[in-house]
Amino acid sequence: MRTALTIAGSDPSGGAGIQADLKTFAAFGVYGASALTAITVQNTLGVEQVVAISGDLVTAQIEAVAGDLEIHATKIGMLATAAIVEAVAAAIAELDLPLVVLDPVIVSTSGERLLDEDGVETLCTELLSHVRVVTPNVPEAEVLSGRSIRSMEDARLAARAIRDRGAAAVVITGGHGLDGTQNSELRTENSDIIDLLFDGQGFHEFRVPRVESRHTHGTGCTYSSAVAASLALGRSLPDAAARAQQYVAGAIAHAPTLGHGRGPLNHFWT
Repeated sequence: MRTALTIAGSDPSGGAGIQADLKTFAAFGVYGASALTAITVQNTLGVEQVVAISGDLVTAQIEAVAGDLEIHATKIGMLATAAIVEAVAAAIAELDLPLVVLDPVIVSTSGERLLDEDGVETLCTELLSHVRVVTPNVPEAEVLSGRSIRSMEDARLAARAIRDRGAAAVVITGGHGLDGTQNSELRTENSDIIDLLFDGQGFHEFRVPRVESRHTHGTGCTYSSAVAASLALGRSLPDAAARAQQYVAGAIAHAPTLGHGRGPLNHFWT
């Protein structure tokens, strides 16, 4: 059986983080293992508190799993601090963890900071070079690239800038739109979501009809985990990106309408 490791924070409401990652792996038929980086107090209404785990303990978890299980792909989510980013980058290099998919979690939808400024810089200088693909949404891509994104051409330039910082490939996901407005080029006339992949050789665009719903908690975590699961199964990166986009759209469309805020997805809709 193919195995994927997620290195991320915990969401006690089950919609994002480690919990969403493991559900996604299971939905794709991949065995999921995990290393916890932070404990959060959150629900569908937002994040109330974050407690980061020590870098040494994060490393110990990764070493324990990788020393026992064969890992076929690795997903990285919330890292919280520069010390954890450094620990994860070192573990990836030392253990030669394969097919790393990085979801650069920086700020929660509710506005809670989930990676400090030193952590963002460390992510760019020490972690990106170990990554097979990084999957920022538009706001995250703006932070990583240092560029404002207001059009598809802006997105292409940002993707190139992020790849120049070390990542082998970049997917800028279009769920937020290019500027968060109805007029964004990422929202076409028929309201398609457009995800943009740059693999160093060229650009690939993936489109899916937008599902209008408030139940979008954990979409970034779920998308990146779906990419990692497909890579673990031996699929190409373009195929993995296309499948992940379709999977997330279906999970939103079949959301169980739980919670009083941004509800979770249905990870087992298939």
